[in-house]
Amino acid sequence: MLLAQDIKISHSVFALPWALLATFLAADGWPRIGQIVLIILCMVTARTVAMASNRLLDAELDAKNPRTARRAIPSGALSRGFVTATLTLCAIAFVASTAGFGTMYDNWLPLMLSIPVLGFISAYPLLKRFSQLCHYYLGVALALAPVCAWIAIAGTLALAPVLMFITVLFWTAGFDIIYACQDYDSDLETGVVSVPSRFGIPRALWISRATHGLCLGAMILLGILTPQLHGLYFAGVVCAAILLIVEHAIVKPGDLSKVGVAFFTVNGIISVAIGTLGILDVFF
Repeated sequence: MLLAQDIKISHSVFALPWALLATFLAADGWPRIGQIVLIILCMVTARTVAMASNRLLDAELDAKNPRTARRAIPSGALSRGFVTATLTLCAIAFVASTAGFGTMYDNWLPLMLSIPVLGFISAYPLLKRFSQLCHYYLGVALALAPVCAWIAIAGTLALAPVLMFITVLFWTAGFDIIYACQDYDSDLETGVVSVPSRFGIPRALWISRATHGLCLGAMILLGILTPQLHGLYFAGVVCAAILLIVEHAIVKPGDLSKVGVAFFTVNGIISVAIGTLGILDVFF
């Protein structure tokens, strides 16, 4: 329970709806129940591996940051050994889940891609040591979810998952820049490289707005160029656009008190709305 709280298991709401949307689009209707179960298992285990890696790699930096010093490892609530063991078990479970697509559905691509994907999503904390592009690296890590889900179901790639990849990339990077603003002082002291620490909070918020503008552009293209998506999906796009405007309205350079609402609540609603309405559009 403590580890689940520490790695913010509730934040699965960001990527999971996109993966499920890709699953239903790739199947052009109902996927097999076993495929849905395997997709969910892959999502849960892969995210646990990525977040456990984050906590292990960032433990020393977290200890120096007042906002993160009470996380499980720096506070001593959990040992590195326990987190490492959990990471290892989840990595094994992830690879085993990807193998299920081969043994049950004769699609071995997920298994072939499993180790490279785990390596990529586990390494994202390292970029903050030397590049402000770390937010966009995180965006790519989350954006792999719909792409991998599509490949797991269809066994190939298409335009729709590519557009979903671009959408999720810019959406994630945009809200992660906002989230990083609250660590501005700590990042300057510890040498962490982020968009806020590199450009200052006011400019960082403008970069976030521009990044979310690119996200909305990709989101609209996805709806236009994907035959299964119609009115319900575009209602979700309108909802997402309004919520992104709200997100940027409530976070100001001189007042970061609502970053938590902007980061989790608003973006959680966006993901669930797009995923749910998009899946309904596949059937109606």
